[in-house]
Amino acid sequence: MAAALSFSFLTICILSSSFLAISIFLFIRFLSSSSSVNGPRPAIISGGITEIKDLSFYKQLPELGKYAVIKGTLVFKKVVKAQQQLVQGMNYFLKVSAIQDGKPQLFDAVVYVNHNRENRVTSFGPSSD
Repeated sequence: MAAALSFSFLTICILSSSFLAISIFLFIRFLSSSSSVNGPRPAIISGGITEIKDLSFYKQLPELGKYAVIKGTLVFKKVVKAQQQLVQGMNYFLKVSAIQDGKPQLFDAVVYVNHNRENRVTSFGPSSD
């Protein structure tokens, strides 16, 4: 009788721990596959350039735009378009609106952000658009 009880108890423990493990796995899988409140982030392919459609989602874009503009006699207004490219860090291709000599103008900037979150402007100039 004791052997039958211990076998049943052991079986219940194994089944319940398996159920718990499977439940936790499925819950984590569900969380990782569901989209965030702001929508899913686009997949980033190494070397590929990806359009950033929701500029407000990327809080660092205005800071990168200001960083790029600070080099000249420009007053930063906003980032109007952005793309990103995954390399050993991240390249951000920015179209920046700024004031030069009292007139609004567009500029193209490329800002590289390395893994230590250090920024470097690799290209900056008047926009061709």
